[in-house]
Amino acid sequence: MKVLLLKDAKEDEGGQDPYIRELGLYGLEATLIPVLSFSFLSLPSFSEKLSRPEGYGGLIFTSPRAVEAVELCLENDNKTEVWKKSLREKWNAKSVYVVGHATASLVNKIGLDTEGENCGNAEKLAEYICSRESPALPLLFPCGALKGEILPKMLKDKGIPMESITVYQKVPHPRIQMNLHSYYSKQGVPDSITFFSPSGLTHSLQHIQELSGNGIHQIKFAAIGPTTARALAAQGLPVSCTAESPTPRALAKGIRMALQPDSC
Repeated sequence: MKVLLLKDAKEDEGGQDPYIRELGLYGLEATLIPVLSFSFLSLPSFSEKLSRPEGYGGLIFTSPRAVEAVELCLENDNKTEVWKKSLREKWNAKSVYVVGHATASLVNKIGLDTEGENCGNAEKLAEYICSRESPALPLLFPCGALKGEILPKMLKDKGIPMESITVYQKVPHPRIQMNLHSYYSKQGVPDSITFFSPSGLTHSLQHIQELSGNGIHQIKFAAIGPTTARALAAQGLPVSCTAESPTPRALAKGIRMALQPDSC
C-alpha cells in the first residue's frame, strides 16, 4: 500500500529517512514530498539574546528550525568558539526544555542538555514546565511566525515569565505542485496521506483535492500530532490516525492500524 508523507527527507545514521524505514517494516511503500520551506528572521536580535544567558531562566525549543536558528547565529556572528568556551556552559546551568526526541537530539548536538523531550507536543511540555519550580527570570522561546498559543497561554496563566522571539517563518515549497503532480501521475491516489503541520496542510490541500478527485474519499488521512489533527478536522477531513507521539515508530503503527481492513 502506498503512503504519502508531506515532509522533507531526513537521513538517520543508516542513510535512510526513519519514517520511510519504519513504514517499510509494515510493508508500506512511503514517499516523501516536502511542502514547506523556511526563511529565518530576526537573527541579529536573537544572537544578542543568546549572548546574555544571565538575563534568562532557560530556553524552550519546540521545533528543529529554532535550533537551526541558534546554529546560524553562531556561524554568522563568529560566536562558535565563545559558545564552546563559555556561553554553552552558562545556558547549561539553566533549564533547556524541548518537545520531542528529534528536536532534543539537535539541541544536544550544539552542546546543551535537555529536559522534557518525552513530551510529545507543546501542551504536554507546558504542563511539564508548569510542574517545575517557577523561574524568576523569563524563559527564552525562539519560535516560528505561526506558533501555537497553547504553550504561551498555559505559562502565562501559571505566572511563568516567557519571552518569545520569532526566528523563522514557513513558506510554500517552490516545487510542491510539480512534485505532487509527478507523484500522482506515476503512483495514482495514495492509500494514506500524512500531514506534519497545519501550514503544510494549508499549502498542499487544494492540490491534493484536485489531483485526487473522487478518490479523496478513499484516502486515510493521518496527522503527526493533535494540533495538525485539529487543522484537518477544521477542513472537514476525516482523521483516521493521529500519532501517539511525533516519532516515526508511533506514526507507522498508527497508519498500519488505520489501513487494516477492519479499522473504523
